[in-house]
Amino acid sequence: MINSHPYARELGGFLRARRGRLHPHDVGLEPGGRRKVTGLRREELAMLAGLSTDYYQRMEQGREVRPSDDVLDALATALGLDDEERRYLFGLARAARRPMPTRMNRDPEQVPDSARRLLRVMNTPAVVLGRHLDLLDWNPMAEALLGDPGTHPPDRLNMLLLIFDDTLTGERTCPDWERQALDYIGMMRAAVATDPTHPRATAIVGELSIHSAEFRRLWARHDIRESVSGTKTFRIPEVGDIVLDWDTYPLPGNPGPVMLVFTAEPGSADADRLLLLSALQATRSALADE
Repeated sequence: MINSHPYARELGGFLRARRGRLHPHDVGLEPGGRRKVTGLRREELAMLAGLSTDYYQRMEQGREVRPSDDVLDALATALGLDDEERRYLFGLARAARRPMPTRMNRDPEQVPDSARRLLRVMNTPAVVLGRHLDLLDWNPMAEALLGDPGTHPPDRLNMLLLIFDDTLTGERTCPDWERQALDYIGMMRAAVATDPTHPRATAIVGELSIHSAEFRRLWARHDIRESVSGTKTFRIPEVGDIVLDWDTYPLPGNPGPVMLVFTAEPGSADADRLLLLSALQATRSALADE
C-alpha cells in the first residue's frame, strides 16, 4: 500500500531526481545495451548502495519504509550528494519516520521590529522574504531598484510568482534568469521540506505547475538551497546596467524570514549608479508628495 506520508513522497521524488542525473560511466559501470532511462536504473543504484532493488524501489515510491541512517549514508554516497543535499536527504527521511504532527506552526509570519528598523537605515537595497518567498517588507532603496511592490495585490507579492509572470519579466532571455529562478525554487524546496502540506506552498507550486512549463521543468530537478548568494545585473534605463551582489541572512524564527540584501563594491561604478538611482527615486517621491 502506498504511504500517504508527505515526507515519504518528497523523499521519493528527491531520490528519483538525483538518480536521473547519474549515468553509468559516472559511477564506473558499463552502459550495457539499449537503455530506456537516461540516468541510472533502480537496480544499479540499489547495487551501489548495497540495498535490494525492491527496498530501494519502495523508497522511491514513498511506500512504507523507514531507512536507517546507515542506509541513508550509503544512498548519499552512491548518489554523490554534497553536504547540503545530504542534510536534505536525512531531514526528509527522519521526518518520514515520525507520525505527522497534529498541528504544524502555520501562524502568520512576522517581521521583527528590529529588522524593520534596520531596513529603514540601510543605504543599500534590501527586502524581507517569508519562508515561501512572500515579500514581507522592503526599504526605499529596494523600491528604487525593483519597483514599487505596493502596486501588486498582497497575495501576488511572492518572488516565485513574480519571476514566472510573463507580463512582468522582460528578462526571460537574460543569461542569469534561469539561475535566479533555480535559486528561488531551491529556497522553496527547502521550505517544503519543513512542511510539505503547507497551504501557501501548495497554492504557489500548484499554480505555477499548471501555468508554466518552465517551472515544471525546473521544479522537477529537486534542487534545494539553504542559503543563497549570487550576482545579478539590473537594467535601469535612467542610469544604465547595475551589477549587484546579493546575499540572504536568516532572521529570528524557526523557520523564520530571511533578509535579502543587494550590495555594490564601495567606490565602484555600480555603487555610483545605485546612488544616482536612489537620488532619482527620492526626487520622484518628493514630487509625488507635493
